[in-house]
Amino acid sequence: MGPTASGKTAVAIEVAKALGTEIISADARQFYAEIPIGTAQPSTAELQMAPHHLIGHLSVSQTYTAGDFERDVLKLLEQLFKQHQVVVLVGGSGLYVKAVYEGLHALPLGDENLRTELHALFAQKGIEALQQELLKVDPSRLEKIDAQNPQRLMRAIEIAKANQGSFEGLITTPKAERPFRILKVALNPKRELLYNRINNRVLDMVANGLEQEAAAMVPFKENYALKTVGYKEWFEYFEGAFNRIQTIERIQQHTRNYAKKQVTWLRREKDLIWIENENPAEQIMQLVAQQLTSPNPDLGK
Repeated sequence: MGPTASGKTAVAIEVAKALGTEIISADARQFYAEIPIGTAQPSTAELQMAPHHLIGHLSVSQTYTAGDFERDVLKLLEQLFKQHQVVVLVGGSGLYVKAVYEGLHALPLGDENLRTELHALFAQKGIEALQQELLKVDPSRLEKIDAQNPQRLMRAIEIAKANQGSFEGLITTPKAERPFRILKVALNPKRELLYNRINNRVLDMVANGLEQEAAAMVPFKENYALKTVGYKEWFEYFEGAFNRIQTIERIQQHTRNYAKKQVTWLRREKDLIWIENENPAEQIMQLVAQQLTSPNPDLGK
C-alpha cells in the first residue's frame, strides 16, 4: 500500500519478479479500461515484466463494488496459490485492500433492477435525490457514509431495501477467516519528494494525452468512475470554469490532498509496516523471507 505516486507499481514489479509470482491490482481507479492515463495504469512494458490481474477489466459504465472485488480476488487467489507461494497485492484503495485481507460484512447481493432505477434517478435528479431516498429507508446510515459518493448511497439503499431496515442489524456477522498469511507494508516517501513526484506525474499525464482522454469521457462524466481527481477538473475546464494552467494546477493540488488522506487512512491500519528507506523492494523481500520461515501461523494476520 501507500499514497498515490509513492512508487507502488515499480516496487511491486520488482518484488514479483524476484519471487517469480504475479500481481493483483487493488487500485479502484485502474479497473477501468477507458482511462489508463489519468489512473496511472502500468505501461505496456511494465505489464510485460510481471503478470498483472484486474487492470482495465471494466468499462466506466459498469458498477463494481468492494464486495465484487473481494469475491473476484479470493477466487483468483485460490488459483494463484496453486502455482505460487506468495502473491503480491498492490494499490492505494484502502477499502478494496481491506476487503481482501479482512473481508467485508456479509451483505445482501445487489438487486440489478433496483440498481438500474437508482442509476436513472441519479442521472435525472442528481445526488440529492439519492440522499433523500436513503433518508427514507435508513436515515441513520446517511449520517455515517460519504453522502457525496453516489455509489455508496446506491449500495446503502440496496442494502436497506433488501434487509427491510437498518444496516446496523447486518454488521454483527463475524468477518471471514482467510486461508493465507498476510504481510502488510506501505511505502512512505518523504512528503517533499512525494509532492514533487505528484506534480511531475500530472505534467507527464498531460503530455501523454490526459486532456484528450478526459474529453472522450465527457458523455460519461456522471458515472462514478469519473468522479475522481484528474477528470472532474477537466470537465470544469471544458465548461469554461478555469483556464488550462489553472486546471493542471488544480489536479496537482487535489492529488496532493488525496495522497494526504491516503496516508491518514493508512495510519489507522493495524500491523502495517512502513517502508521508508531507499531500497523498499529489498526490505520487503527480507520481510517475506521472515514470513516464510516463521513458525507462527498467525503472523501477519
